[in-house]
Amino acid sequence: MRYVVIMAGGSGTRLWPLSRKGTPKQLLKIVNGTSLLRLAFERALRLVPAERVVVVTGASYLDAVRDDLPELPEQNLLGEPIGRDSLNACAWPAAVLADRDPEAVIAQLTADQIIEPVDAFAASLDRAFALAEDQPDALVTLGVVPTEPHTGYGYLERGQPVPGFGDACVVTEFKEKPSLDVATDYVASGRYWWNAGMFVWRAASFLEEVRLLEPQTHAAITELAAEPGRLEEIFPALRKVSVDYAIMEPVSHGRGAGRVLSVGLPISWRDVGGFASLAEIVATDADGNAVEGLAVTVDAQHNLVFNAAGPGHLVGVAGISGAVVVVTPDATLVTTLDDAEKVKSLVGRIAESAPSFA
Repeated sequence: MRYVVIMAGGSGTRLWPLSRKGTPKQLLKIVNGTSLLRLAFERALRLVPAERVVVVTGASYLDAVRDDLPELPEQNLLGEPIGRDSLNACAWPAAVLADRDPEAVIAQLTADQIIEPVDAFAASLDRAFALAEDQPDALVTLGVVPTEPHTGYGYLERGQPVPGFGDACVVTEFKEKPSLDVATDYVASGRYWWNAGMFVWRAASFLEEVRLLEPQTHAAITELAAEPGRLEEIFPALRKVSVDYAIMEPVSHGRGAGRVLSVGLPISWRDVGGFASLAEIVATDADGNAVEGLAVTVDAQHNLVFNAAGPGHLVGVAGISGAVVVVTPDATLVTTLDDAEKVKSLVGRIAESAPSFA
């Protein structure tokens, strides 16, 4: 039976002050009044009913997720007491679902992306499900068909095709975020897709790879699935590591027992990781300013102005370009689009000097 697991545990520090400890980016209603998590949940419902959707999030976000997804069954909400990276956000729900249904096939999706058109995404995901069902040893990673030589994404190198499944192929290499020249070569070659960080696999097959490559993690999450009351004891002790580094890359190099395959996503895909990407999804005015909320601009071009201060508060911007101005009821951020990645470091400083605002 098919299931969808949505990873929704990130804090989104690069979107401060919109995102805070209690309101991570995936719960911000920044897309026409809808959260990124809600959008991910609605995409999942294209393929499975709500009772077969599982959300993995931070324990401190559980109440907010319940409010955002009232259709989600309580037993399908897994709260991590501490973040332990993506391997454990994959392995824990896989163990839980394998215990419920030994034949479970899982689509492991993310909650911080804008994906359009949804119909094309659903069609590709259905093909990835079919591939994992047909080939039990397959770990299927979803690859976005690139539209430009983007330097902010990792890449998948495509190998031999998998007959009978459209553009499906073997993955021969995971590539880190490249320089512009290298990314340009990747896209021109036609052999590379962007690494979307989303996967489809049989729960039993994925857990077998975890057993072979990360045996301590496998033993721990097996215990946790059998004894969920030990969550606070077991989960914080898990090794903190990404699923790409621990499982997908080694398997693509012939370690483990499976194969890494990929299915293409012919979609528009934005990972909303910071203000530069947020500026791409906010409506722009005639001067190229991305404006959300009540704001007035004069002689200002290509800025992001996000007014979340509430009713009765106006933001004015004059004579600047390429700036980020974000206003909330209790904090204001001013930076540039070019320096927006420094917000993460800023939040670290704020956590030390003014922790109530972090």
